[in-house]
Parts: sequence; C-alpha cells; structure tokens
Amino acid sequence: MNLFDIVGPVMVGPSSSHTAGAAKIGLISYRLLGEKVKDAKIYFHGSFEETGIGHGSDRAIVAGLLGLECDDPRIPHSFAVALEQGLHFTFSGIDLGDIHPNSVKLELTGISGKTLEIIGNSIGGGRIRVLEIDGLACNVNGERPTLIVQNDDTPGRIATITQILSNHNINIATMQLDRDNRGGHAVMVIETDQEVPVLCREELKQSKGILKVTYLSSKES
Repeated sequence: MNLFDIVGPVMVGPSSSHTAGAAKIGLISYRLLGEKVKDAKIYFHGSFEETGIGHGSDRAIVAGLLGLECDDPRIPHSFAVALEQGLHFTFSGIDLGDIHPNSVKLELTGISGKTLEIIGNSIGGGRIRVLEIDGLACNVNGERPTLIVQNDDTPGRIATITQILSNHNINIATMQLDRDNRGGHAVMVIETDQEVPVLCREELKQSKGILKVTYLSSKES
C-alpha cells in the first residue's frame, strides 16, 4: 500500500471508486475515441448498477465522456453540460460476468461516426482499468502513452510494428498481445516511454495487415 491508496485522488465526491473512478473511465474512453462523443450507450454492472446513482456514477461517467477531469466542479451538472454540447446518452443495467463489481460497458459514437466499445472497471482510489476495446482483451490504465493496434493475426505484424516505433525513437515500456482466434484478429497494447507522434501513428495505420490504431496520450486532453 502506498500513500495514494490511503489519501486517494483530488476529486469531486462522494466516492473515489464510484465517482472519481467512473469519471476516469469516461475520460479515458473519450480520449481513446479521439473526438467528441455524440452518442453513448452506458451499461452499468454490479455495484455500479446497484448504488452508482447514489454515488453520482452516472453524472461522473457522462462528465468524463465530455472530457472533464475528476476534480471538475461541473461533474454534478454534467447532464446539463451534455445537453448543451449535443451528447446524447442512455443508461442500462448489464451482467458482465465474473469481473469487478464496479464495471461498465460503453458503446460510443463520435461526431464523425467513429465508434468505440469499451469495458472498464474502477479498482479503488480513483484508479481504473480498461479490460476490453472493441471486443478484444487488454489491460490499460492510462498512466503511460499507450498504443492499441488491432491487426490481422499473420506472421510479421509484431516485427513491423516494433520496427516502426524504433525508427521513430520510441521505446516500448510494456507490451500485451491477444487474439480472438488463430489467423483471426489480434490486438497489441503497447505502453511507451515517449509520446507517439502523429507521423508514427499514421505510418502504423498505413502498414499492411493493420486494421485499427488507437492512441491514448498520457497528457491531459
């Protein structure tokens, strides 16, 4: 246990798990989408569904989807802010199985029509994890610059991606690999020591066998 586990984040309350954590899940999803959210279908699981409204989880996650940080005083009024900014949202309950009780599934559509599906949970002290992106497993907390690369599961894809990063002097801190089935779709979650420039990301997108590149900057959006 460290000091952060005891003190918790700077936030608009009442709960670091249900309020600050929900806001961070919304915010990281907004940043992963990479544009303003036009429509959000929000599915609360477990404790989020049972007690989330009393803790402000509904307002907090909408605030995050608007790009608001967890200490923003507008969080209690996020529904009104969403109305002003043209964000439509709905809430439903869902059973996501045997995962953390403070979990949520988001189905997002951006202003350009871009879509993103996220499953994330709040693990305490305002910390969060993203468990799935577009149906593929991952483990993202947003503390480092992060690339999520979806690609064909064919030989040479990992080498191509790592070589492009090396050519741009990007050092890999951690790497996670997963796939839906052999020869199907795969996902690489790459945390880096440096921000990944637009030119590098565009080169990745144009590479053979790459289906989608999503980027999460560690800087505030």
